[in-house]
Amino acid sequence: VQLQASGGGLVQAGGSLRLSCAASGRTFSRYKMGWFRQAPGKEREFVAAISWSGGTTDYADSVKGRFTISRDNAKNTVYLQMNGLKPEDTAVYYCAADNNLRGPGTVTDQYEYDYWGQGTLVTVSS
Repeated sequence: VQLQASGGGLVQAGGSLRLSCAASGRTFSRYKMGWFRQAPGKEREFVAAISWSGGTTDYADSVKGRFTISRDNAKNTVYLQMNGLKPEDTAVYYCAADNNLRGPGTVTDQYEYDYWGQGTLVTVSS
């Protein structure tokens, strides 16, 4: 599967952005999806994950209550709605897909993901 992330940009602190990740292929609903981010000089970290159906989600503590992950399997797209953005949210955001059919739930470990998008830059000014 190929992933194309979009929606990044420059926003002031307190603002909102919605990232999208469009996937190719006809089996999108069989992929567990996740969002990760990498800030300058830091390692890539988990942000949010969603199950096949979208019924289960997980979030990093740093974004809980501010970010919402969702998916539209009919459109082969996963979203990350980001509200209340802070300067520390500045990073390149990556979407990822996991096609290992281990069972329901989400995947939060980046090393379990099989496919990655190219990343989209989010910059939050103070």
